[in-house]
Formats: sequence, structure tokens, C-alpha cells
Amino acid sequence: MSKYATADPGTPAASAALRVAAVRRFSRFYTRRIGALAQGLYASPFSLTEARVLYELAQRDGPTASQLGHELGLDAGYLSRLVARFRHDGLIGRTPSASDGRRRHLTLSARGRRAFATLDARSQAQVSALLASLSAAGQARLVGAMAEIERLLDTGARGAAAAYVLRPLQAGDLGWVIGRHGAIYAEEYGWDQGFEALVAEIGARFIRRLDPRRERAWIAERDGENLGCVFLVEHSRTVAQLRLLLVEPSARGQGIGRRLVDECVRFARQAGYRKLTLWTQSLLHAARQLYREAGFKRVARQPHVSFGARLVSETWELPLKPPRGVRHNKQHGHGGRGRDDR
Repeated sequence: MSKYATADPGTPAASAALRVAAVRRFSRFYTRRIGALAQGLYASPFSLTEARVLYELAQRDGPTASQLGHELGLDAGYLSRLVARFRHDGLIGRTPSASDGRRRHLTLSARGRRAFATLDARSQAQVSALLASLSAAGQARLVGAMAEIERLLDTGARGAAAAYVLRPLQAGDLGWVIGRHGAIYAEEYGWDQGFEALVAEIGARFIRRLDPRRERAWIAERDGENLGCVFLVEHSRTVAQLRLLLVEPSARGQGIGRRLVDECVRFARQAGYRKLTLWTQSLLHAARQLYREAGFKRVARQPHVSFGARLVSETWELPLKPPRGVRHNKQHGHGGRGRDDR
């Protein structure tokens, strides 16, 4: 039999070949659909890989080339040549590490930020147009299918412990957020239903007053099961507030809480906020450690009696550098919504 002969479609080998062909077909379709095959992505002089490097530099605070290479899975030699070309074109700069003079941190220059802003705006417009061709139900199905693809491939690449996705708040999630906060804090800390009522008020206010350009909520989910949540809300024109961070006891130790906090920081910076604040309690040691690792500093503490317990509240803050490639939206120049229940 020739090596090019078609196998019996009923054999395991043929089934595997059909699955491979299906994945390759989808990859060809999707890369063509989003324009990734064009010589320049979004009518720019940058390839898909180059645009992704600019994106990572815009989202991070001075990563090293090795950190970028590890995150993106790029060959060190190729990345070195790309960085050299970006420096030659005036898109990025390098600064020595304060802790290790042999390391250099990469940052976007003003020209690089402008280039990223153009790419980001064109990407946003393209995806918006893609979604606009679908009904609301179709958009939800598409996003859900993409989340499932990500979950399955993430499982294969990093194991079951990492096989979860972060998705936006959906119908029914708010009830879960309220109920699990009430149950977990009652079981672990003995708090009364006053805390559950507070969470309900925060959640209801979030839904009623949501500004999706400035506010977000994320649910960590695996196989249809909610594992955790966090909310990012507008506190004032320049200050965002992290709220309602929760990770199910059975899902702790998998990096979910850290990723939820990181998503809040990333979005707050991208939305143009200058500071991120949060309100917590001194006995929430695991959460406080996550905040500390993310760069937050405690700025105030106050004893109080709430939820049927004697507590010490703490306010933590994280200054945010001006977002690279994104200017603060001046239409939000009002005085903010003011402090409310935390």
C-alpha cells in the first residue's frame, strides 16, 4: 500500500487523522477570518507575532526579554532580533534592573505606545464588527465555544489543576456570588447574614450601574462549575476598587486568586485608572498575601464590629502607571460615584 493511501475510516488511526484534519481546518478558517495571514496585521507594518510582543509590553511593567520569550513561547534568537529591530525603530527602550545589572527591562517608547494604540483600536473595531454580524445568542455561543477550546487546550498543556477559564458575569452568577460569600464566610469565620446582605447590595448596585468601559466582573469556571470571582468597579474618575474576591475552598492553591487579582490590575490600568484600592479584613491572611504580591500597600486600618464579629478593617492601595497606548477617557471627567458600601 502506498504511504499516501487513505486508511479505513473505521480504524482508530483514521479517526485520529480526521480529528487532526478538523483542527487544522478550523485553524485555517480562523486565521483567515481575523486577517492573521495578511502581510501586516490590521493594515499595519507588524506581523501577528510582532503585534503580540507590543501588546505584552503594553500590559506589563518592564518585563525582560527572557520573561517575554517564556510567556509567548518564542525562540530566544528570534526574539532578540525582533527586540533589536524595535529598538532601532524607536519603539522600545531598555533600562537596567535595579537588582541585577545584567538584566534589562523593556518598555514601550512614546512612539511604541502610539503604534500599540493604533493596533489595539483596529483590533477592537474588527472584533466588534465580527460580533455585530451575530445575534446576542450567537455571540454568547461563540464566546462560550472559545472558552471551551481554551479550557480543553489548557488542560492538555498544563494539567487539570490549571484547566479553568475566566469569563464575564452571566445570568445566574450573581446569586452564586452572594450565596457562596454568605456560606463560606459563615463557615470559616462565623460571620452573620449581615455580610451576605452587604454582598447582595454590592452586587445589585454593580448590575444597575454597570459601565462596561470602566467596570468588570470575572468568574473562574471549570467544567461548568464556578470556582471563584472578583469585581472591579469605579470608585472615582481616577480610582478603581477591587471587590468581592472569592475562591472556593476546593479550588484554592491553584493560582486562581492570583489570576483574578492580576486581571483586575490589568483592566484597571487599561481603563485609564491611576490607582486601585480595596477594603479587606486583617484576618483574611490568604487574600492579604495576594494583594501584597500584586504590589498593594496597606494605607489604613480601623477596628470595628460588623457581621457579628470584632474585626480590623484594612484599606490597601496600588498606584497604577499611566496605561501604555491608552489615554484617559476625558468623558469620564465627573467626580466619580463616590464612596459606597464596600
